[in-house]
Amino acid sequence: MSLNRRHFLATGALAVPALTAGSSVAQARPQAEARSDSKGPLLTRTGADVLAARGWAALSGRKLGVLSNPTGVLANGDHIVDSMVAAGVRPLAAFGPEHGFRGSAQAGGSEGDYTDPRTGVPVYDAYGADATKLAGMFTKAGVDTVVFDIADVGARFYTYIWSLYTAMVAAAKVGAAVVVLDRPNPLGGKAAGPLLDPAYASGIGRKPIVQQHGMTVGELARFFAAEFLPAEGVTPGKLEIVEVRDWRRDQLFDRTGLTWIPPSPNMPTPDTALVYPGTGMFEGTVFSEGRGTTRPFEIVGAPGLDWRWREKLGELRLPGVKFREAYFVPTFGKFVNEPCGGVQVTITDPRAFDAIRTAVTMFVTAKQVHPDKFKWRPDNFIDKLSGSDRLRTMIDKGAGVDEIVGSWQAELAGFDRKRRRHLLYR
Repeated sequence: MSLNRRHFLATGALAVPALTAGSSVAQARPQAEARSDSKGPLLTRTGADVLAARGWAALSGRKLGVLSNPTGVLANGDHIVDSMVAAGVRPLAAFGPEHGFRGSAQAGGSEGDYTDPRTGVPVYDAYGADATKLAGMFTKAGVDTVVFDIADVGARFYTYIWSLYTAMVAAAKVGAAVVVLDRPNPLGGKAAGPLLDPAYASGIGRKPIVQQHGMTVGELARFFAAEFLPAEGVTPGKLEIVEVRDWRRDQLFDRTGLTWIPPSPNMPTPDTALVYPGTGMFEGTVFSEGRGTTRPFEIVGAPGLDWRWREKLGELRLPGVKFREAYFVPTFGKFVNEPCGGVQVTITDPRAFDAIRTAVTMFVTAKQVHPDKFKWRPDNFIDKLSGSDRLRTMIDKGAGVDEIVGSWQAELAGFDRKRRRHLLYR
């Protein structure tokens, strides 16, 4: 598939200080003074902006391959590949994950191989490629350094972090270094939810991390290199993390000063990201998760649902969220052109909101109020999303929300302890 020609902004970069290097990781250390706007939040600078400010000199002379998508942009809106080319640091290739390098494809799709019309850089379709196939692409392109710059949304079943994992394995196979241009986790640094059972590993969860991992992609790369790659018999190659500046773990996206770039077509706003670790699980049910509406993952429902679900949820007074009775007609996805009833999830306090507990409550109440309508997908996709068959079987047996959420607290605490030595931000 070829990509239609597009027009992009001229390149440029912020003026920020130089990198300092650690023993094994090139890191951008926070400045002593924190910059802020009139409302008080720190103005976060991504790893990409740190390198661009120096004209990409840290990557000069390397044979670069860039794994990125539309979120790989600078603060001025320029894509990193456009900026690199303008600075004379030309990648040999770009690699597109799910939705493609320029982001024109829908869920489960990609853009194919093509030559990028803006830069002339060859683009390889890396979506769905295993490590062996991706290593072949790296070899064909002739790269010795793989640059990763994709904004994550903080959920285990969002595929970009597994694109990173596959790229790390593939790079190790061909002896290439990996450079991660770090970005904030829009959900902050809190981990939540169940741990993946390796027996349920898939493309939306390859290794045992919890459902809301609370890490940046740079931290995940460190975690992957130390905890998972050696167990696969892979000796990690050189890993460099260009750190975010002026970001704290308790900082949500709306306090970063960054512009939200939808990382995929159905992730239009920061609020979508906040609900996604929970309501994303509705993809494992027969209910619509809101694809084909203007509020995917915030609107949930199905034909035949009525006001009773919203009334039941409202009685529970869940923290940080309210529910609106909603009726909608999806334009794609489940129930195309069919009238659906359900609820719209509205976050009222992001810090009090618990996406996964809220979604579990939605499952339990939907089954209570509409037992004839609420069903799991026949392929039990919910097990891959939640990381095991536990959530499904407990709900089917009539377990309450406290019992379900309590069932994974010990493994969550264990994961939280394990990840601490890999964290870069406080």
